[in-house]
Amino acid sequence: MKHIITISFLAIVLASCNGDKKNTVEKVLEKNNLKEIRTKRAELVTQQDAIHSQIKLLDDRIKTLDSTQNTPLITTLTAKEEVFNHVLELQGNVTTKNLLVITPEFSGILTNVYVTEGQNVTKGQVLARIDDGGLSQQLAQLKIQANLAKTTFERQQRLWDQKIGSEIQYLQAKSSYESQQEAINQLQQQINKTTVRAPFNGTIDDVITEKGSVVGAGQTPLMQIVNLDNMYIETDVPESYVSDVTKGKDVNVEFPVLGKSLDTKIRQAGDVINPANRTFKVEIGVPNKDKNIKPNLTARLKINDYTNEKAILVPQSIISENADGEQYVYVVKDKKENGEGVVNKIIIKTGKTQGDVIEVLEGIQNGAELILEGARSVKDGQTVKVIKY
Repeated sequence: MKHIITISFLAIVLASCNGDKKNTVEKVLEKNNLKEIRTKRAELVTQQDAIHSQIKLLDDRIKTLDSTQNTPLITTLTAKEEVFNHVLELQGNVTTKNLLVITPEFSGILTNVYVTEGQNVTKGQVLARIDDGGLSQQLAQLKIQANLAKTTFERQQRLWDQKIGSEIQYLQAKSSYESQQEAINQLQQQINKTTVRAPFNGTIDDVITEKGSVVGAGQTPLMQIVNLDNMYIETDVPESYVSDVTKGKDVNVEFPVLGKSLDTKIRQAGDVINPANRTFKVEIGVPNKDKNIKPNLTARLKINDYTNEKAILVPQSIISENADGEQYVYVVKDKKENGEGVVNKIIIKTGKTQGDVIEVLEGIQNGAELILEGARSVKDGQTVKVIKY
């Protein structure tokens, strides 16, 4: 009854408005009469309220008659097989086996330093010399004595070949000559230690001791040499990955300070578990053609520890868990041409996660249509409508 009165009132208002064509807004404004303007505004507000009431009545009846108004709207994604490369993220430091602080093998005064910081050197190149303390003069005297012993031995040998003289004289001459040669070799080795040579190709990173300083064998640091060609990263890996992180595995290395990254491989994996922290060490080779990667530089590592060539990956956000601890998702089945389908609850078994996706090992087949937006508000067996953006 109330609706009938409202509709009737609206009809009267509209009829009166249509009948009073002379009293338009424009005409009222032209008169510039405040009372008439306010009266006209009140009429229009009354018309507006009446129209809104009628629109609401129509909307309520539409909701009652149109069953599609109660069907939840959802979005979906289609499960498809794809390559899944799981990575283990760690941190490590750059190092090199060719980083060495050179110490002398001979004690004495450092008489010469032939290199400067930043200079490239080759293996065996003379870097510095130490005063030999008179060993060179001793070597010269030994050589003179050795020459005499050699001459005596050669003469004695000729006589012995002709069966002249005794065998003991021949053996004594031979022993004397060989002893002199051995003494020369030993003294020469000592003198060789006074020359400091580069142990490998590299760059002199730091000259520590200056010319004229007294140095001690194996104690005084002379200079530091480094080779940036054979760089590697060393890191500790938890023992749970001992079967997955092995030699030859792919690694992505990121250097935050340099703003660069590169792809490489594990070149060595340790065979011993450290009992203190239950980890094992791995070495990752680092190409360094530009020479901008330095020892002790921090690196972020992404080690490929697992690969599935035909993985089903889904967002973790659409997975729920029941009271028994089982994980499940909702899929749409029997979808019609208008996009309507039936919700089906599927129990799944998951594997490894990476970012915001997770690997599904069981329960979902390739091509299944999973509910994405709206997954938390639907129920098993419910009718839904799939919309597309």
